[in-house]
Amino acid sequence: MALCVCGSKKEYSVCCEPFLTGSAKAKTLRQLVRSRYAAYAIGDHVEYLLQTWHPSTASDIKRAELNTSKFKWDSLEIVGHQQKGDLGRVEFIARYKNGEGEDYVHHEISLFQRLKGVWYYLSGQVVNQD
Repeated sequence: MALCVCGSKKEYSVCCEPFLTGSAKAKTLRQLVRSRYAAYAIGDHVEYLLQTWHPSTASDIKRAELNTSKFKWDSLEIVGHQQKGDLGRVEFIARYKNGEGEDYVHHEISLFQRLKGVWYYLSGQVVNQD
């Protein structure tokens, strides 16, 4: 019984696995952010990432861009989130190492939209780490 890579301190089988396997849909913004992070961290979940991308922006995404196997994802911190109706915003910080073991931080403010009860990643703005 392994803990989920998303940092929720819950078992993977009851946290992100149901979303990644398609047996459940994320009902909250936090669930979607955590499960998308898990998809990147575990790897081999490109289909899930594409399925949770908003249809209006997904066509710009290349499958190869979603391959993060050269990174080791270390942690996810959800800094804050806001929801107003079917629109949402989440600020998060993801820490990872590149292939040479160098530490990096990905700080993003993401926008989400709910369509027919399902949340989708719409777009994101990277916050500069000066």
